Amino acid sequence: MGRLVDGGDSTRPSWLPWTWSLWHLPTRPLIYVLGIETAALAAVLLLASPTPASSWATAGLLVACAALHLHASHAIERIRRDRSHLPHVDLCSVWTISGALVLPTLAEVALILAIYAHRWLLVGRFDQQRPPYRAAFTVAMMTLAALAASTVTTSTGLRDHLLAATLGWADVAALVAAIAGHWLVNSAIVAGILLLTADLTRRRDALGSTADNLLEVAQLVLGGFVAFAAAAWPEVTLLMVVPLHLVHQSVLLHQYKLAARTDSRTGLLNAVAWQDTAHAALQHARHGRTPVSVMLLDLDFFKRINDTHGHQVGDDVLTRVATVLTDTVRRDDAIGRYGGEEFAVLQPGVGPADAAGIAERIRAGIADLDIRDDHGHPVRLTATIGVATWPDTAEPTIEGMLRSADAALYAGKHAGRNQVRAAGTPAWSATREPSTNDDERRPPHGISPFDKRPASTPRRSRSAGPHT
Repeated sequence: MGRLVDGGDSTRPSWLPWTWSLWHLPTRPLIYVLGIETAALAAVLLLASPTPASSWATAGLLVACAALHLHASHAIERIRRDRSHLPHVDLCSVWTISGALVLPTLAEVALILAIYAHRWLLVGRFDQQRPPYRAAFTVAMMTLAALAASTVTTSTGLRDHLLAATLGWADVAALVAAIAGHWLVNSAIVAGILLLTADLTRRRDALGSTADNLLEVAQLVLGGFVAFAAAAWPEVTLLMVVPLHLVHQSVLLHQYKLAARTDSRTGLLNAVAWQDTAHAALQHARHGRTPVSVMLLDLDFFKRINDTHGHQVGDDVLTRVATVLTDTVRRDDAIGRYGGEEFAVLQPGVGPADAAGIAERIRAGIADLDIRDDHGHPVRLTATIGVATWPDTAEPTIEGMLRSADAALYAGKHAGRNQVRAAGTPAWSATREPSTNDDERRPPHGISPFDKRPASTPRRSRSAGPHT
């Protein structure tokens, strides 16, 4: 919701535009948001034309179907929005693209306004983290995307052929072009605002995950069938509400499954999912006789950071370390957080020398992090990393590889920390001075803390999608 004016009357409704937190955005995002909204208004004025009564009737039918769909699924949508830290696919495009295919400009804009006003009343107004200006920006974005598709349908004759139910292969190509135009405009606008406002791990994350983009394309294709039904057999359009509601449920189920495998603090795999991934990767490597390396990373004196700077800074440290890991290793390597300050990385096809080199880059990247607490005080952070490789320095099991990497990690801790130690290097003395740091109270050499943990772990995930 928009925030109230500082020192103002608390009874002033926060939906008044001049009270929105939009005006507190940094200059570049503010200009971008206002620019998109201005472009949408200009496009509507430029493309507007007289609208026949039959088009308003079709628009009313699509509004009714969209309302039924969202009303049946709004509880699911709230859950998905609450679990998503970035824009996500909201499953309204099936209705907006269908309107773009069969409706003239004014009727299409009315359809979009009705859909997103209803959506905000059911979902958005309860979400303090998503103020009204975001809903206005979404309407502008979807208007531009729909008008891009509408321009294609008009220029190719697809709309006339849909309304006359005389379609051929050329119309299939025109439909693909219209879908592509809608998707490209939508994705480009979302990517722009994310690059300006979101703290992304990678710039390419602004384009959303593969799964989200496939879901968006799938519903745009479904929108083509809805448009055909709305033009040729309007009564059938109502039946589309049922499968779309089931799609909504299946998307939420997938989100729950992903959450069950992911560490909520860092977005990496949790311990259970990581070991599941690691077992499968090692099995594949053994069949192909290719090496596999495991890296165990432990942040030095992490408890001291929490005690000195606070747990919020400690959480920021974990997030920044996760970013170093994901930026350094390959996209398909499995990265997991085992809890506390411990991380694990599985690298299929990587031998001992390369694994040690990658670990050293990670160690240096963590040491170079510029982290400060709320008072501007620097937070010194280092990490010790143990590396083991099958078949060179570890047994042919994940448990054996973890024990070898863990022993190397202890050796690095004993030798002074802030270093990489590979399994198979000279053994270290088991005698050392006792530590008062809780995160240093580790098992003796050769006994892995993973032995008593669940046997599995997940891979990193993202939740960005095509919609705000």
